Amino acid sequence: MPTPPVSALVAHMGEGPAPLYARVKQMIIQQIENGSWPPHHRVPSESELVSELGFSRMTINRALRELTAEGLLVRMQGVGTFVAEPKSRSALFEVNNIADEIAGRGHQHSCQVIKLAEEAAGSERALALDMREGQRVFHSLIVHYENGVPVQIEDRYVNAAIAPEYLKQDFTRQTPYAYLSQVAPLTEGEHVVEAILAEPEECRLLQIERGEPCLLIRRRTWSGRQPVTAARLIHPGSRHRLEGRFSK
Repeated sequence: MPTPPVSALVAHMGEGPAPLYARVKQMIIQQIENGSWPPHHRVPSESELVSELGFSRMTINRALRELTAEGLLVRMQGVGTFVAEPKSRSALFEVNNIADEIAGRGHQHSCQVIKLAEEAAGSERALALDMREGQRVFHSLIVHYENGVPVQIEDRYVNAAIAPEYLKQDFTRQTPYAYLSQVAPLTEGEHVVEAILAEPEECRLLQIERGEPCLLIRRRTWSGRQPVTAARLIHPGSRHRLEGRFSK
């Protein structure tokens, strides 16, 4: 059944006291909830909505910005605005393979390796990995996708002495987590979670607008008493959430 034109939906917006931008938001939410606009459906552009609804660009822009911040829409630079998948979830207190998490939701994982290189450990990296400055570390920068949508930047440093074959791996076939679990099984992990604004290059890689809030997980892992990796995992806030359960 074809999606009704936006102009045909104006009648359902009502004439109540709600501000115009709130009425536009509610119209879009109704289209999502009733299945007319499924996940990945392209939402009409600001110009198209202005033309069809007769509201100002400021009104339309605010509605789209707020729905993006609330996680219902995804705005991809140079591509358009789309209905978001329900937010992906990660366990707050666990260390999991992102490829397994995505597959567990019935979705397809893919990734792009941006960087895979050897470096000399600076002071910050040496401290995180309990080594001397100047010792060898391996640096990988990978963007992970869920059904073709970028959901995580994995910026990882690895103790080269523990995983000497790290640079030889094809991480489009096996994630760093899966490989490191084989050569240096995880015994302990540390998470620090922050809300950040991504750098311009990170926004480009995640296909988000500058100023969109992101979740940053700083993660260190150990195998026995030896630190193995220190990683920064950046998720667009509109596409990801953390959850945990505990008892006392």
